[in-house]
Amino acid sequence: MKIIIKTKNLELTSALEDFIYKKIGMIKKFINVLKREDEVGKTLAEVFVEVEKETKHHNKGQIFSCQVEIKLPGRSLLAKANSDDLYKAIVEARKEIEAEIKKYKFKNIDKNRREQRKYNNY
Repeated sequence: MKIIIKTKNLELTSALEDFIYKKIGMIKKFINVLKREDEVGKTLAEVFVEVEKETKHHNKGQIFSCQVEIKLPGRSLLAKANSDDLYKAIVEARKEIEAEIKKYKFKNIDKNRREQRKYNNY
């Protein structure tokens, strides 16, 4: 799994980068079940994390946004979260992408089960 981080309107500090790798890296356990590395060692799943501070025209406080996109063969999963705290937005986006991955996995497993049921009836 390869994590690519992009920031807008804020600086990527080492603490923020470590936090993103720690939190978003937790979804690796869900993806490893789905896709294995190919024989060359190139990972098949890429995770794009975009963290940004919204425009400066807000009247009260700052609003942060986090977008996580996972590109898998045949499908792209996307999660977005907004919050007044940057770290909270990252955690919310991780929770949302975990739910998307679980839904994707269940759909693939269920598809295989339906196919097996169809052939077992004959």
